[in-house]
Amino acid sequence: MATIRLSRILFAAALIALGITGLVNGGLALVWQAIPLHHPPDATVIVYLCAVIELVTGVGLLLKPTVRLTCDIVFPYMLLWVVLLEIPMVVMSPLQADGWGGLGEIAIIAVGSWCLFAAHAGAKAGRLFPFAVGINGIRAARWLLILALPMIGVEVIVDAVQMGNAILPSWLAWLPGPAYWAGLTGIGSIAAGLGMAFGILPRLAVTMEAVMLGIITVAYWAPYLHTGRTATTAFIISAAITAGVWLVADTYRSVPWLGCGRASRNIAID
Repeated sequence: MATIRLSRILFAAALIALGITGLVNGGLALVWQAIPLHHPPDATVIVYLCAVIELVTGVGLLLKPTVRLTCDIVFPYMLLWVVLLEIPMVVMSPLQADGWGGLGEIAIIAVGSWCLFAAHAGAKAGRLFPFAVGINGIRAARWLLILALPMIGVEVIVDAVQMGNAILPSWLAWLPGPAYWAGLTGIGSIAAGLGMAFGILPRLAVTMEAVMLGIITVAYWAPYLHTGRTATTAFIISAAITAGVWLVADTYRSVPWLGCGRASRNIAID
């Protein structure tokens, strides 16, 4: 590839930032609070190991000679994150919207890594996992995004109902009906998933979802960065989710913006 798409740069930057956060915070890294280990030293070792993996793979995605190997690592790594940390939370509390929202968020990051893996996997990976590479892989990644978007959408709507106008920070309090604006973003995520599923303006839908998530990252989390590691971690995760959706949007490059039906399911692979 002569150039690197901005979606991959953002995804790589988010991984690098997660890695640095993990190395700085160690056992206190908020991302890994749910590690199912009872012996703190063991958990700390895993946190540092994960931080190194994130940092190295983030850099690897930016270097042409290491892209293929990096994609072979980051995709299963993200799947393990979903399976070992997020799914158990949903199983333990299936009626909690936060658990489903967390699962949807990390699943979207995994979707981004899947798109990269599908586009750059080698011949050996293609023989072992034909369903996960190439066009088949991109198609499967899109369906995972279709499942994940309603999860984050419903979580936002539930939070808006429960928190009311307090759901938005003070600097956005001037908006009329803050809870309605927050709920509208949740509806937007659900609508984007439906658009992809039924082939109704899917390129426009997923691109607008990426833009919306990017605005939320900057407008909601960025002003909190000075408060410390909680906001910093949330900002990085939000940026990674944005990148995950953006990577999927790039696979629709060959689809007209107003394309619908069968033509809207075309796939572009780098």
